[in-house]
Amino acid sequence: MRATTIHAPGDIRLTDVPDPTIEAPTDAIVRVVAGCICGSDLWPYRGANPITPGSTIGHEAVGVVEEVGGDVRNIKKGDFVVIPFVHCDNTCPHCLAGMTSVCDHQGWTESGQAELVRVNQADGSLVATDGMPDDAMLPSLLTLADVMATGWHAAVSSRVQPGGTAVVIGDGAVGLCGVIAAKELGAERIVAMSRHEPRQALAREFGATHVIAERDDAGVEAVLELTDGIGADSVLECVGTDQSMKTAFRIGRPGSTVGFVGAPHGVELPVRQMFVRNVGLAGGMAPVRTYLPDLLDRVLDGRIDPGKVFDLTLPLDDVAEGYRAMDERRAIKVLLRP
Repeated sequence: MRATTIHAPGDIRLTDVPDPTIEAPTDAIVRVVAGCICGSDLWPYRGANPITPGSTIGHEAVGVVEEVGGDVRNIKKGDFVVIPFVHCDNTCPHCLAGMTSVCDHQGWTESGQAELVRVNQADGSLVATDGMPDDAMLPSLLTLADVMATGWHAAVSSRVQPGGTAVVIGDGAVGLCGVIAAKELGAERIVAMSRHEPRQALAREFGATHVIAERDDAGVEAVLELTDGIGADSVLECVGTDQSMKTAFRIGRPGSTVGFVGAPHGVELPVRQMFVRNVGLAGGMAPVRTYLPDLLDRVLDGRIDPGKVFDLTLPLDDVAEGYRAMDERRAIKVLLRP
């Protein structure tokens, strides 16, 4: 099959690799209908994460089931499915507690930017739609594999409440989906911290009531001024840098919670500040499968349209250009069609 591979920082190629095969009776093979590039894929692309030269990359995909293992009972060949980027059995003690991203039989989507994907624990992981969806629905369904569920996790973890003030740090696809989530959970005032006009406009379309372009001290002062010096009831940290995390704790009001979903790089928590101000931290890698049924209903009912985060669609042949576009912030999120 053709698959996206990474060979060194900045070196993305489309390569012929062996087709995935059923390795365990709980597996499924899915033919990718749509995949995409994630902001977290830019960490290795920029050299911030270690790279195994020639390894496949991409963890977000939707598609049609081509083959299932002998123990798969609920998913069948021909089903159109959303693939959570972390695979799970959905029956272990951690899954039953809602932490499906930390399943005892955890697996990963390893070739989402490709023609085929092997899914561990197909029955527990995959969520099928009722028939083949319209092409127009694909972008929003694709966000459910990661970014919409991750933005939702940030909102839930930060304890967004009806009538509250939520501040979203990060204007990538996850942060923009966090704006959707904060609105759906009833926040009255939703502040998007963004310096880029197209992203600001989309944040407002998704439900942001205010946009703050300033960063660091100026950004903190702007949030405090907006909230009469009180700070945010909930902070959604959707970046993963030390700067964004420190900002999050400075703008959260005493007793608030920072919901963090940005993969942390070089972060040092201000523990003393957290202790003195009683500002908590929750979140982590999103348990996508836990949120998927609810989010799928919201997409199919038309209540949310997170697929608008895709502002560039390319054929898989042009995946290297997709990486360049996201790295240079010419695109929010790139959808790939094999």
